[in-house]
Amino acid sequence: MCFEIDAMPPIPVIAGAAIDSEDLVLEAADGNKFAAFSARASEPLGPAVVVLPDVRGLFRFYEELALRFAERGYDSIAFDYFGRTSGVGKRGADFDFMPEVQKTTADGINADVAAVIAELRKRDGHADRKVFTIGFCFGGSNSWKQASAGHGLSGAIGFYGMPIREFPAPAPIAVAGDAECPILGLMGGTDQMITKEAIDEYAAALTAAGKEHVLVTYHGAPHSFFDRSFEEHAAASADAWGRVLGFIEAHS
Repeated sequence: MCFEIDAMPPIPVIAGAAIDSEDLVLEAADGNKFAAFSARASEPLGPAVVVLPDVRGLFRFYEELALRFAERGYDSIAFDYFGRTSGVGKRGADFDFMPEVQKTTADGINADVAAVIAELRKRDGHADRKVFTIGFCFGGSNSWKQASAGHGLSGAIGFYGMPIREFPAPAPIAVAGDAECPILGLMGGTDQMITKEAIDEYAAALTAAGKEHVLVTYHGAPHSFFDRSFEEHAAASADAWGRVLGFIEAHS
Protein backbone atom coordinates (compact mmCIF):
# COMPACT_ATOMS: atom_id res chain seq x y z
CA MET A 1 0.00 0.00 0.00
CA CYS A 2 1.06 3.62 -0.37
CA PHE A 3 0.06 5.68 2.66
CA GLU A 4 -0.62 4.77 6.25
CA ILE A 5 -4.16 5.32 7.47
CA ASP A 6 -3.11 8.49 9.33
CA ALA A 7 -1.07 9.99 6.47
CA MET A 8 -1.78 13.51 5.26
CA PRO A 9 -0.93 15.29 2.00
CA PRO A 10 2.17 17.51 2.30
CA ILE A 11 0.27 20.54 1.01
CA PRO A 12 -0.28 23.79 2.92
CA VAL A 13 -3.86 24.45 3.95
CA ILE A 14 -5.12 27.81 2.69
CA ALA A 15 -6.54 29.39 5.82
CA GLY A 16 -9.96 30.92 5.36
CA ALA A 17 -10.62 29.32 1.99
CA ALA A 18 -14.37 28.93 1.50
CA ILE A 19 -15.21 25.45 0.25
CA ASP A 20 -18.08 23.01 0.53
CA SER A 21 -17.53 19.31 1.06
CA GLU A 22 -19.77 16.28 1.42
CA ASP A 23 -19.87 12.50 1.29
CA LEU A 24 -21.60 11.15 -1.81
CA VAL A 25 -22.90 7.87 -3.15
CA LEU A 26 -22.62 7.83 -6.94
CA GLU A 27 -23.92 5.29 -9.43
CA ALA A 28 -22.03 4.01 -12.46
CA ALA A 29 -23.65 3.04 -15.76
CA ASP A 30 -23.55 -0.64 -14.76
CA GLY A 31 -25.60 0.08 -11.63
CA ASN A 32 -22.69 -0.01 -9.20
CA LYS A 33 -23.11 2.34 -6.25
CA PHE A 34 -19.89 3.59 -4.70
CA ALA A 35 -18.71 6.03 -2.05
CA ALA A 36 -17.12 9.34 -2.95
CA PHE A 37 -16.06 12.58 -1.29
CA SER A 38 -16.73 15.90 -2.99
CA ALA A 39 -14.96 19.20 -2.39
CA ARG A 40 -16.31 22.28 -4.17
CA ALA A 41 -14.48 25.56 -4.60
CA SER A 42 -16.34 28.73 -3.65
CA GLU A 43 -14.94 30.42 -6.76
CA PRO A 44 -14.15 27.56 -9.16
CA LEU A 45 -11.59 28.18 -11.89
CA GLY A 46 -13.38 25.79 -14.24
CA PRO A 47 -11.26 22.62 -14.44
CA ALA A 48 -12.04 19.75 -12.06
CA VAL A 49 -10.10 16.80 -10.66
CA VAL A 50 -10.92 13.13 -10.12
CA VAL A 51 -8.81 11.57 -7.34
CA LEU A 52 -7.98 7.85 -7.60
CA PRO A 53 -6.74 6.47 -4.24
CA ASP A 54 -4.15 3.80 -3.58
CA VAL A 55 -5.01 0.17 -2.82
CA ARG A 56 -6.69 1.05 0.48
CA GLY A 57 -9.48 2.85 -1.35
CA LEU A 58 -11.11 6.04 -0.12
CA PHE A 59 -9.80 7.31 3.21
CA ARG A 60 -8.82 10.58 4.85
CA PHE A 61 -5.63 11.26 2.86
CA TYR A 62 -7.64 11.49 -0.37
CA GLU A 63 -10.46 13.47 1.17
CA GLU A 64 -7.88 15.97 2.38
CA LEU A 65 -6.28 16.04 -1.08
CA ALA A 66 -9.65 16.85 -2.62
CA LEU A 67 -10.00 19.72 -0.15
CA ARG A 68 -6.56 21.07 -1.08
CA PHE A 69 -7.57 21.13 -4.75
CA ALA A 70 -10.82 22.93 -3.93
CA GLU A 71 -8.95 25.53 -1.88
CA ARG A 72 -7.03 26.33 -5.05
CA GLY A 73 -10.16 26.65 -7.18
CA TYR A 74 -10.55 23.13 -8.56
CA ASP A 75 -13.70 21.17 -7.78
CA SER A 76 -12.60 17.66 -6.89
CA ILE A 77 -14.08 14.25 -6.13
CA ALA A 78 -12.18 11.35 -4.59
CA PHE A 79 -13.89 7.98 -4.95
CA ASP A 80 -13.75 4.43 -3.64
CA TYR A 81 -13.07 1.33 -5.77
CA PHE A 82 -14.94 -1.27 -3.77
CA GLY A 83 -18.64 -0.51 -4.10
CA ARG A 84 -19.26 -3.67 -6.11
CA THR A 85 -17.78 -5.97 -3.49
CA SER A 86 -17.73 -4.11 -0.17
CA GLY A 87 -20.52 -1.54 -0.18
CA VAL A 88 -20.43 2.19 0.49
CA GLY A 89 -19.83 2.38 4.24
CA LYS A 90 -16.89 4.06 5.96
CA ARG A 91 -14.02 1.71 6.80
CA GLY A 92 -11.45 1.64 9.56
CA ALA A 93 -7.75 0.87 9.72
CA ASP A 94 -8.47 -2.86 9.99
CA PHE A 95 -10.17 -3.04 6.56
CA ASP A 96 -8.75 -5.99 4.61
CA PHE A 97 -8.35 -4.20 1.30
CA MET A 98 -6.17 -6.52 -0.78
CA PRO A 99 -8.90 -9.14 -1.44
CA GLU A 100 -11.08 -6.27 -2.64
CA VAL A 101 -8.31 -4.87 -4.86
CA GLN A 102 -7.93 -8.27 -6.51
CA LYS A 103 -11.61 -8.19 -7.47
CA THR A 104 -11.36 -4.87 -9.30
CA THR A 105 -11.43 -4.72 -13.10
CA ALA A 106 -10.38 -2.08 -15.57
CA ASP A 107 -13.94 -1.88 -16.89
CA GLY A 108 -15.31 -1.33 -13.40
CA ILE A 109 -12.80 1.40 -12.58
CA ASN A 110 -13.43 3.08 -15.93
CA ALA A 111 -17.19 3.04 -15.30
CA ASP A 112 -16.78 4.56 -11.86
CA VAL A 113 -14.45 7.28 -13.16
CA ALA A 114 -16.99 8.04 -15.90
CA ALA A 115 -19.67 8.52 -13.23
CA VAL A 116 -17.43 10.89 -11.26
CA ILE A 117 -16.67 12.89 -14.39
CA ALA A 118 -20.38 13.08 -15.20
CA GLU A 119 -21.07 14.40 -11.69
CA LEU A 120 -18.38 17.08 -12.07
CA ARG A 121 -19.58 18.10 -15.53
CA LYS A 122 -23.25 18.40 -14.65
CA ARG A 123 -22.56 21.01 -11.98
CA ASP A 124 -23.28 24.66 -12.69
CA GLY A 125 -23.73 24.08 -16.41
CA HIS A 126 -20.16 22.87 -16.93
CA ALA A 127 -20.98 20.15 -19.45
CA ASP A 128 -17.77 20.80 -21.34
CA ARG A 129 -15.51 21.47 -18.36
CA LYS A 130 -11.96 20.20 -18.48
CA VAL A 131 -11.33 17.27 -16.16
CA PHE A 132 -8.06 15.77 -14.93
CA THR A 133 -7.39 12.53 -13.09
CA ILE A 134 -4.74 12.09 -10.40
CA GLY A 135 -3.86 8.86 -8.63
CA PHE A 136 -1.31 7.23 -6.36
CA CYS A 137 0.34 3.79 -6.79
CA PHE A 138 -2.60 1.56 -7.82
CA GLY A 139 -4.46 4.79 -8.48
CA GLY A 140 -1.49 6.23 -10.38
CA SER A 141 -1.49 3.37 -12.86
CA ASN A 142 -5.24 3.58 -13.24
CA SER A 143 -5.14 7.36 -13.61
CA TRP A 144 -2.79 7.01 -16.59
CA LYS A 145 -5.11 4.38 -18.09
CA GLN A 146 -8.06 6.77 -17.89
CA ALA A 147 -6.33 8.77 -20.63
CA SER A 148 -7.17 5.88 -22.95
CA ALA A 149 -10.70 5.21 -21.68
CA GLY A 150 -12.63 7.68 -23.85
CA HIS A 151 -13.52 10.16 -21.09
CA GLY A 152 -12.35 13.24 -22.96
CA LEU A 153 -9.84 14.11 -20.25
CA SER A 154 -7.51 17.08 -20.40
CA GLY A 155 -4.72 15.31 -18.52
CA ALA A 156 -3.87 12.23 -16.45
CA ILE A 157 -1.49 12.43 -13.49
CA GLY A 158 0.06 9.49 -11.66
CA PHE A 159 2.28 9.38 -8.58
CA TYR A 160 4.43 6.21 -8.58
CA GLY A 161 2.12 4.23 -10.83
CA MET A 162 3.31 0.89 -12.16
CA PRO A 163 3.64 1.41 -15.91
CA ILE A 164 4.24 -2.16 -17.04
CA ARG A 165 2.26 -4.13 -14.46
CA GLU A 166 -1.26 -5.40 -15.12
CA PHE A 167 -2.99 -4.40 -11.91
CA PRO A 168 -5.69 -4.92 -13.16
CA ALA A 169 -5.08 -5.64 -16.84
CA PRO A 170 -4.18 -3.96 -19.10
CA ALA A 171 -0.92 -2.31 -18.02
CA PRO A 172 -0.62 1.43 -18.76
CA ILE A 173 2.10 0.73 -21.31
CA ALA A 174 -0.27 -1.53 -23.27
CA VAL A 175 -2.71 1.34 -23.88
CA ALA A 176 -0.18 4.17 -24.16
CA GLY A 177 -0.87 4.50 -27.86
CA ASP A 178 -4.55 5.22 -27.20
CA ALA A 179 -3.96 8.11 -24.80
CA GLU A 180 -6.20 11.09 -25.62
CA CYS A 181 -4.51 13.60 -23.33
CA PRO A 182 -1.11 14.49 -21.85
CA ILE A 183 0.43 12.27 -19.16
CA LEU A 184 2.32 13.40 -16.05
CA GLY A 185 4.22 10.87 -13.94
CA LEU A 186 5.93 11.59 -10.61
CA MET A 187 8.18 8.79 -9.38
CA GLY A 188 10.57 7.99 -6.54
CA GLY A 189 14.15 7.24 -7.47
CA THR A 190 14.60 4.58 -4.78
CA ASP A 191 11.21 2.95 -5.34
CA GLN A 192 11.90 -0.79 -5.27
CA MET A 193 8.60 -1.63 -6.98
CA ILE A 194 9.05 0.63 -10.01
CA THR A 195 12.39 0.35 -11.78
CA LYS A 196 14.09 2.91 -13.99
CA GLU A 197 13.80 0.38 -16.82
CA ALA A 198 10.02 0.24 -16.42
CA ILE A 199 9.75 4.03 -16.43
CA ASP A 200 11.98 4.24 -19.50
CA GLU A 201 9.86 1.63 -21.30
CA TYR A 202 6.71 3.61 -20.62
CA ALA A 203 8.32 6.83 -21.77
CA ALA A 204 9.51 5.13 -24.95
CA ALA A 205 6.03 3.78 -25.68
CA LEU A 206 4.46 7.21 -25.22
CA THR A 207 7.15 8.82 -27.36
CA ALA A 208 6.76 6.23 -30.13
CA ALA A 209 3.00 6.91 -30.16
CA GLY A 210 3.55 10.66 -30.29
CA LYS A 211 1.83 11.25 -26.95
CA GLU A 212 2.67 14.29 -24.84
CA HIS A 213 4.15 13.26 -21.51
CA VAL A 214 6.48 14.23 -18.69
CA LEU A 215 7.83 11.55 -16.35
CA VAL A 216 9.81 12.95 -13.42
CA THR A 217 11.93 10.82 -11.07
CA TYR A 218 13.00 12.31 -7.71
CA HIS A 219 16.48 11.15 -6.75
CA GLY A 220 16.55 9.54 -3.31
CA ALA A 221 12.76 9.56 -2.88
CA PRO A 222 10.97 6.30 -2.01
CA HIS A 223 7.58 4.96 -2.99
CA SER A 224 4.86 7.16 -1.46
CA PHE A 225 7.23 10.04 -0.74
CA PHE A 226 4.31 12.49 -1.10
CA ASP A 227 3.44 12.37 2.59
CA ARG A 228 3.67 15.06 5.26
CA SER A 229 5.49 12.67 7.61
CA PHE A 230 8.45 12.40 5.19
CA GLU A 231 10.14 15.67 6.11
CA GLU A 232 13.35 14.63 4.35
CA HIS A 233 11.41 14.54 1.07
CA ALA A 234 9.66 17.88 1.53
CA ALA A 235 11.50 19.43 -1.41
CA ALA A 236 10.46 16.60 -3.73
CA SER A 237 6.87 16.84 -2.50
CA ALA A 238 6.78 20.60 -3.00
CA ASP A 239 8.19 20.29 -6.50
CA ALA A 240 5.71 17.52 -7.36
CA TRP A 241 2.73 19.55 -6.11
CA GLY A 242 3.94 22.53 -8.11
CA ARG A 243 4.18 20.36 -11.21
CA VAL A 244 0.63 19.05 -10.65
CA LEU A 245 -0.81 22.55 -10.43
CA GLY A 246 1.31 23.73 -13.35
CA PHE A 247 0.20 20.76 -15.46
CA ILE A 248 -3.47 21.49 -14.79
CA GLU A 249 -3.04 25.19 -15.54
CA ALA A 250 -1.07 24.52 -18.74
CA HIS A 251 -3.71 22.15 -20.14
CA SER A 252 -6.82 24.05 -19.07
